[in-house]
Amino acid sequence: MKTSENKGYLKRTQKDYSLSFKLQLVEDIEQGNLTKSQAKAKYGIQGDSTVTNWLKKYGTFDWEDQSPFTLAKTPEQKILELEAKIKLLEKQKARAEHLAERADKKVIIFDMLVDMAEKEYDIPIRKNYKPELLNTTKKHTKKH
Repeated sequence: MKTSENKGYLKRTQKDYSLSFKLQLVEDIEQGNLTKSQAKAKYGIQGDSTVTNWLKKYGTFDWEDQSPFTLAKTPEQKILELEAKIKLLEKQKARAEHLAERADKKVIIFDMLVDMAEKEYDIPIRKNYKPELLNTTKKHTKKH
């Protein structure tokens, strides 16, 4: 430890703290026995981020997956958010219905093209299942 002769206080550096001291301090803070500022004052820790760095390095809290602090919302804010969400969901629903309708039309057109090709070239494009084969195929697909 270094002492300043003209000011009379003890100046500590990062190297002065043992690993066991850091672990004990982190444990005390995580258990709620001390706050960060209380720990700084009690042990004469001068750096503002020293204790925070120890908590990140040795603590059990997941600092990477930290959710942001949110203030309580007023009922009016909640209503506005929900109304905006409803509008978004209605737009998404309309888009999904449009795409489903479009897909149905494509199926009809594709079916017509296959019919025309079968008639024009006189070849069977679709597989024609016999009723017995159709039933066995359904049974096999249900098992999987």
